[in-house]
This record gives sequence, C-alpha cells and structure tokens, in this order.
Amino acid sequence: MEFNLAQTIAIYALPVLLAITLHEAAHGYVARHFGDMTAYRLGRISLNPLRHIDLVGTIVVPLVILALSKSGFLFGWAKPVPVNFHALRRPKRDMLWVAAAGPGANLLMACMWAALLKLAVVLPHYYFSQPLSYMAQAGITINVVLMVLNLLPILPLDGGRILASLLPEPAAVSYMRLEPLGFPILLVLIFTNALGVILNPLIAASLMIIQSIFSF
Repeated sequence: MEFNLAQTIAIYALPVLLAITLHEAAHGYVARHFGDMTAYRLGRISLNPLRHIDLVGTIVVPLVILALSKSGFLFGWAKPVPVNFHALRRPKRDMLWVAAAGPGANLLMACMWAALLKLAVVLPHYYFSQPLSYMAQAGITINVVLMVLNLLPILPLDGGRILASLLPEPAAVSYMRLEPLGFPILLVLIFTNALGVILNPLIAASLMIIQSIFSF
C-alpha cells in the first residue's frame, strides 16, 4: 500500500519521536543512577521530545541525505544528553551501562511495538486496527535500525562507548582519541552505501528474531 506524505508523517511521527526521546532520556536516567546528575540538573531526563530534537541533526541532515544519498539509510541525531563520565562512581565500568541504555531503550520499544502489532493482527478488524498495524510496523523498524546503528563500534556512537569501556585502559585511551574521525567515517559509509551492506543483515536478523518471538 502506498502512502501520501501526510499519511506517512502520521504513521511515522509518533514512533520516531518516541524512539529519539526515550533513547536520549535513557542515557540520562542511567547516568543519574550511577552518580552523574548533569542531565538531571539540566532537565534532560524528560519525555518531552522538544528537549531532545536538534534542528540540524534531527531534521535538516536526514532530509539532505534523503535527497542526495541512494544508500537507503537516513542518518541524524538528537541533542545528545550531557554525561560527565568522570562524575560516575566507576567511570570506565559505568560508561558501558550509560551507553547501552539508549540501544536498550530502542530494543524495549521495538518489542512494545511488536506486541501492539500482534494485538492489531489478532483483534477484529475495526477502523483503527489497520492504521495501528502500520504504525506498529514503523515503530519496530525505526527502533531496530536505531539500535543496530548505535551499536556500531564507532565513536561517538553508543557502540563506540561500549567498546571503549571494555578495552584495557591504554587501548581505551588511544581509541577514544579517534572520536573526531567518527562522524566523517559515518558519512563516508552512508554515501558509499557501505553502511547498508553492514547493517542490512543485522537489521534483517533482528527483525526475524522479533517476528519469531511474537509470531506475527
């Protein structure tokens, strides 16, 4: 079924906003749990999407990539939740959990949307069941893509933070010095379609696992 622009926005708006908002809020919540109050003091542990949307990263960059790239992957970012890793009780260990919180939130949301899709499938077909199923499918896909993308071991993505926390101290310090190269690397991967080659199998496998768990 083809959708016009208004229908597409109506289907994707809520899943996208939830995916971005809860991903960022999860970082701040876990950071607060491990002793860093930075995000809490700045009001960034919030479910208000306006506190997390970045005009350039959330809107402009994805539109430019959509217009110029044939990779099939959009790339963008929300306002990163500020985390002072030195304020964590055990910075190197706790950084892993703070970083993993974002992809973890996306995994949880993907499962919640999968449950809603299952509900839409098994319930009698009322006027709202089909739109709910489309929105749920969008929610699953968006959250799986965000989860897999953010787990790439490239700084400043969450996967890069996780890898840095697992490396021995000297190697972690050397690795974190490469962070300024992360964004250019991602842009090269996007515009050469290498990102799609890397992520497509991982996304497909993740979607297959969710589908098998929820049997839809």
